[in-house]
Amino acid sequence: MHIFYTPDILESPFLPEEESAHCIKVLRMQPGDRICLTDGRGCFYTAGIVEAHPKHCGVEILETLPQKTRPGRLYVAVAPTKNLDRMEWLTEKLTEIGIDGLFFLACRYSERRVLKTDRLVKIAVSAMKQSQRATLPLIGELTDFDDFVGRYPEADRFICHCHSEAEAGRRLLLNDCCQAGHDALVLIGPEGDFSLSEVEKAKSLGYTPVTLGDMRLRTETAALMAGLTLQMKSLYSN
Repeated sequence: MHIFYTPDILESPFLPEEESAHCIKVLRMQPGDRICLTDGRGCFYTAGIVEAHPKHCGVEILETLPQKTRPGRLYVAVAPTKNLDRMEWLTEKLTEIGIDGLFFLACRYSERRVLKTDRLVKIAVSAMKQSQRATLPLIGELTDFDDFVGRYPEADRFICHCHSEAEAGRRLLLNDCCQAGHDALVLIGPEGDFSLSEVEKAKSLGYTPVTLGDMRLRTETAALMAGLTLQMKSLYSN
């Protein structure tokens, strides 16, 4: 069954215009047909079409299906790459594995200083539906490192960097220090890494310096691996 994204379904019994067009024009659904909706906030709905209009398809909710969620909210913040395709790929994959938020950092050595997130949100919506999830991750605007680093103080916070122990002190493996059931946030720097001053500022605010291992990873690969580490720890740790 096709899934349609309807964030305002409890306030308005209509599909958004783009979803209406896909439902009625492309799939040729008719009144009486049943479809699946999600509000992107953790619920699926079984609904019946009552008005087959290509711009505002009217529906009636027949069943509400809240989805079981794991404890803890998982966030990844990354300095976007110069090649935007890599951030689009990352958005899709982090949505598929169930990360709750993807944020973008403007750091000292960032390659990209402007980022429009409209397309990334659309990619996240598509990935949410394709992977049959009912929760849409929060996609944050590009934010200066100094402004972002003080956020989510209630979470277990980690900064992943590549500086040597002599330069920035000891690092732990992310897999060894993240805990199941906790809110968690991991920062991933640009290809030029975080500056030492950025690492020290994060440490002063309670961030734990971490590594993903000995591999040399691209920015988007490191961000995906960090998100997957948090998700796997949350799902499978006792």
